[in-house]
Amino acid sequence: MTDEGKFLISLAILRISIGIFFLVWSIEKIIAPELAQKVFKNFYFSEISPGVSVIIGMIQTLIVLAFIAGLFKTFSYGAVLGMHTVSVLSTYQQLLNPYQSPNHLFWAGIPVLGALVALFILRKSDRLLAINLTAFQK
Repeated sequence: MTDEGKFLISLAILRISIGIFFLVWSIEKIIAPELAQKVFKNFYFSEISPGVSVIIGMIQTLIVLAFIAGLFKTFSYGAVLGMHTVSVLSTYQQLLNPYQSPNHLFWAGIPVLGALVALFILRKSDRLLAINLTAFQK
């Protein structure tokens, strides 16, 4: 296998695995809005209704599915990166105190953030298992 092939496989693995990681969180807002309400109250200092949680979850799920499919790369990759950046920044207190249980778990978001930055930078090269809409435009 060529280095180019390995590179393409690596980008696809990053995109799909990170997308699945985010699907867990977006779908949770739909099927367990009470958990999202707690997260918003504790980390975003705002209260949301179950209905708002479901709407946010539906929008996030559509964005994440576009991300997994490699669609609208600048938008979908950027949106997932933006959502995760906000999420990581909202946990700064836990990140600054990693040795108080269970704060070390919040550090898992840091390498995910790094991978999302890398994917955003390399988004034009991420072609394997990505839907190419330009092929249908004729």
